[in-house]
Amino acid sequence: MVILNDIIETIESVAPVAWQESYDNAGLQVGNRFQPVSGAVVCLDVTEGVVDEAIALGYNLIVSHHPLLFKGLKSITGRSYVERIVIKAIQHNIAIYAAHTNLDNAPGGVSFRMARKLGLTEVRVLDPMPGLLMKLVTYVPVSHVEAVRTALFEAGAGHIGNYDQCSFGQEGEGTYRPGVQAHPYCGTIGEQHREPETRLEVIVPAYMQGAVEAALKRSHPYEEPAFDWIPLANRWEQVGAGVVGNLPEPADELLVLEKLKDTFAVGCVKHSPLHGRKISRVALCGGAGASLMSRAVAVGADMFVTGEIRYHDYFEYESRILLAEIGHYESEQYTKEIFCEIIQKKFPTFAIRSTQVDTNPINYL
Repeated sequence: MVILNDIIETIESVAPVAWQESYDNAGLQVGNRFQPVSGAVVCLDVTEGVVDEAIALGYNLIVSHHPLLFKGLKSITGRSYVERIVIKAIQHNIAIYAAHTNLDNAPGGVSFRMARKLGLTEVRVLDPMPGLLMKLVTYVPVSHVEAVRTALFEAGAGHIGNYDQCSFGQEGEGTYRPGVQAHPYCGTIGEQHREPETRLEVIVPAYMQGAVEAALKRSHPYEEPAFDWIPLANRWEQVGAGVVGNLPEPADELLVLEKLKDTFAVGCVKHSPLHGRKISRVALCGGAGASLMSRAVAVGADMFVTGEIRYHDYFEYESRILLAEIGHYESEQYTKEIFCEIIQKKFPTFAIRSTQVDTNPINYL
């Protein structure tokens, strides 16, 4: 039996809620975290049609990219589509979970999937997030340093880019004098003790601070281990908004636009004026990513692709970079594939289906 919390933990191991933007409302929207789940429908947006689809399939979980609940509800009377969906979901014991900007910012997330569809290479995050990393510094008796180091790694510390088990150690000597109520690992009550120690440093994602600190205290031999948490200003190069990558070979502007139209099944590609330049480097952001245009210019992209661009932005950027607007839904549609892959990798026999309901509210004539 699969419990909803198992599914949530699996998704959040890839896209922790701590990575969402401040305005967002990712996470469990409706339902009991510990209820059994019979199957899941994954979608970009939760609509009444998606709920009906889940009911017909006998599934009691909907996993969406966009949160159904962005703002608080003061009443639930069925006056809006959001209220009607909440009522129907509760009546049929259907849980609703959303992974939104946390999945946008995750390694391998929404924009990475866009880049894969376009065949880009050497893909990296366009706008890495700051303030998500901390450094743990602790002091460990030389005899126990490997045990503590291993425990910290197993708890999630020590990842830097494509490397793991990263740490720094420096030998030194620590001193302490146990008080009358102390239970020292070594040394004598009331007498100063000197111990050969290693200053051990590891990088830790801020959201994992609690788990790593608990691992330190479990593995450290001292009754009162000394340690410091140091917030880092470094940007986390693997986590953030948008991506930038290279086409396999330079291509004409029009050919790239036509590839966009075909790859994302776009009814209409809006773009800035063509200048007859070859396109080699492409920046992408799923959804409403117009705020990243200046960043795309800064990293030397020849083209920026996103779901929504404001009218006046076309004037400001048209001479510096080719802009392409493919629609919010179209840019994020392959997010459903990401959800299916995350869940099926951990639960290969769990019933999951990408919705057959067209939830795009925009139509093209």
